[in-house]
Amino acid sequence: MLRRTFCQSTVAAAVAATLPGCGSDHPETDVGSLIPAVTGAGEEISLESATVAELAGSLQGRLLLQGDTGYDAAKQVWNGMFDHKQPAMVVQCTSTSDVINAVNFARERDLLVSVKCGGHSLPGKSTSDGGMMIDLSQMHSVDVNADAMTLRVDGGSLLGHIDGAASAHNMMTTTGIVSHTGAGGFTLGGGFGRTDRKMGLAIDNLLAATVVTASGDVVRASAGENSDLFWGLRGGGGNFGIATEFVYRLHPFNPTVYGGTLIYKFNKDFLDFYAELHETLPDEANIEPSFIPGEDGNTIALVEVVWCGDHAAGEKALAPMLNNPGLVSGELAPFPYHDIQTAADSMLGHGKQYYLKSSFLKELTPEAIEVIVEFANRGMVGSWFQHLGGATSRVAADATAYAHRDVAFNFGIMYFSEDPAQNEASIAAVREYYKAMEPHMAGFYTNLNEDDERKTWGNYGENYPRLVELKNRYDPTNLFRLNANIKPDV
Repeated sequence: MLRRTFCQSTVAAAVAATLPGCGSDHPETDVGSLIPAVTGAGEEISLESATVAELAGSLQGRLLLQGDTGYDAAKQVWNGMFDHKQPAMVVQCTSTSDVINAVNFARERDLLVSVKCGGHSLPGKSTSDGGMMIDLSQMHSVDVNADAMTLRVDGGSLLGHIDGAASAHNMMTTTGIVSHTGAGGFTLGGGFGRTDRKMGLAIDNLLAATVVTASGDVVRASAGENSDLFWGLRGGGGNFGIATEFVYRLHPFNPTVYGGTLIYKFNKDFLDFYAELHETLPDEANIEPSFIPGEDGNTIALVEVVWCGDHAAGEKALAPMLNNPGLVSGELAPFPYHDIQTAADSMLGHGKQYYLKSSFLKELTPEAIEVIVEFANRGMVGSWFQHLGGATSRVAADATAYAHRDVAFNFGIMYFSEDPAQNEASIAAVREYYKAMEPHMAGFYTNLNEDDERKTWGNYGENYPRLVELKNRYDPTNLFRLNANIKPDV
């Protein structure tokens, strides 16, 4: 088992004298002083600086405390609504052994733990006030085995790392829509992207994962090894440990795809057309409308079109989109897949204020269309579809922890801004829109939503009892609770 022995207390005193945040430059955290922190239950505790120094001395990476050079940058997360939070420490891991040492330290002291890869948790689960942030962002190597058509990545890799490595070999696996998203949280929650209708979700392409559990053990999970844990990792999120490595299946892929962006008049007719189109499109098509204010202030349907297959077949299958009388502008043509995968990176960049709620739809009914038309035309917040179905629907609901195999769309309602003063009114608008859509929804994507415990548990459906059994086995004290949490019942 990979494990480093902590330094003895006599050595720790020497380490503490030079540890950033524990040395003479920070008298408030000199040897023998106390560092405030919180437990997983929210209780305030104090950590002796000497024990923190022992942890720092065991790491190949760095440990940063409040006030240290680099702390503010290290603790930064994507959603600016949570950038004010101040972890007691950030452990920047560079190896699995670093993760083990951090987990052991946190477990022995019942510290609140957050895990950061890309830091993209919309509800801010990648950070905390007074807890330990375990930062994997320095662990991002990627290796392609072209002959086996597999890709191995470190747990701190970003989706852009995966796209770049795979496309260099004319292959791909499903990744998301913003390239600076972390692979860990994206994958463990399910993993939607522009190729999932053809290739399946990220979890459908996951072949193996290496996980550091709450006990500090390193466990390899795959179809043939610890298969129960492998089942739970595919949709159960970060409930069972910290994934330090993933192995994915790759598919042959032309890095030049057919598609583009089309703008339509937004009205009931467009949504009726989209609902009918979904029923006829083959797996290669991914059609995702967003409803936003146009230049004249009126709502438009901005439609992203990606066809990941033969271009001539795509031109034929997508012809109805160009012939629709509501089309205002745009064209379809071959273009680099990399361009669309990175197109939103700046618009959805780090530090803005983000709030989102989403729901699955099994179909786009006239009643749901009525709600969308009403609220999208108000122009208060944006809304959009992620196009599901296809290969994602041909997996049994109990084959993975992710149970929502029979849905056609993920429908999101989102606000983002650089101005925090807009938050209160815009969040209220998102919630009102979402409440109106709830009668039509069929569960939600746990990677995106912050909901109460009972809704989260119910969202796993008949898979939930099995997930509790896994939680009891791998994290009986709920050390990993900053997620769509499954509570142990032991």
